[in-house]
Amino acid sequence: MSEKVQIGGQAVLEGVMMRSPHAYTVAVRKGGKPDAEIAIFRQTIRPIGERFPFLKTRIVRGSAALFEAMWLGIRALNFSANEALESEDGKKEEIGPFAMAGTMIVALAFSLGLFLALPLLLTSLLGAQYAAVNRHSILFNLTDGAFRVVLFLGYVSGISYMKDIRRVFEYHGAEHKAIATYEAGVELTVENARPYSRIHPRCGTSFLLTVVVISIVLFSLVPGSWPFWAKAASRIVLLPVIAGLGYEFIKYSAKQCDNPLIRKLMQPGLWLQRLTTREPSDDQIEVAITAMREALAMEPR
Repeated sequence: MSEKVQIGGQAVLEGVMMRSPHAYTVAVRKGGKPDAEIAIFRQTIRPIGERFPFLKTRIVRGSAALFEAMWLGIRALNFSANEALESEDGKKEEIGPFAMAGTMIVALAFSLGLFLALPLLLTSLLGAQYAAVNRHSILFNLTDGAFRVVLFLGYVSGISYMKDIRRVFEYHGAEHKAIATYEAGVELTVENARPYSRIHPRCGTSFLLTVVVISIVLFSLVPGSWPFWAKAASRIVLLPVIAGLGYEFIKYSAKQCDNPLIRKLMQPGLWLQRLTTREPSDDQIEVAITAMREALAMEPR
């Protein structure tokens, strides 16, 4: 191709999903075995912004991209789970669409409860003991934000000790190495990809941390004296705006990596990636490269 296609990805169970503008592919080791065959899922897509042009508007496009990424992510996880969870006799343990949908709904509810409702509840309880917290909106929302950051970092650190999650984090590192190899313009081989960093400026981990920081700023505009239900509702209403601003920052910063100020702003997200990525093995890099090649091959020339 004469011009580089922007590629994004996601680690899944024993594999990697790669997304190009008009296609996405998932590559998974069958049964999770290093020497097993690589199962591949391919599908062309029409970006949501092409179907609904108004969704290309700045800020709005962030929420649209997040929704589309979640939708594709669910499908990729479903495929990877069905391929990776294979019994000893070679039979796959199929996970039905309703079971997967139910799992995702529970996961979303858990995330909203842990990272939005619980910090707000803890801050409200603190405000009941110390009136100054409720009287000063900025103090209330800074406290709420501090609880959110601590819970977020604690959660990421905690799950990193789980064996299955460590495997996903290794594939996350493999995904970044494959993308870095492609962006460097060198041949997509395991040998070429191995030396590249497992850290990448456009990572979803950096996006999540950016969202947490932006939420602290925007939520500080909500009066601390509002009742609990109103503050909770405001957080839900502001989520699309926060996601949109986070998307715009990640998109802009990825193009301004040489700017010293931008690099400093990006640094916390890059540090956090050291928790959500691990050095992958060669067979994991091979899976990521396979997904990358398939996605590029399906992209219109």
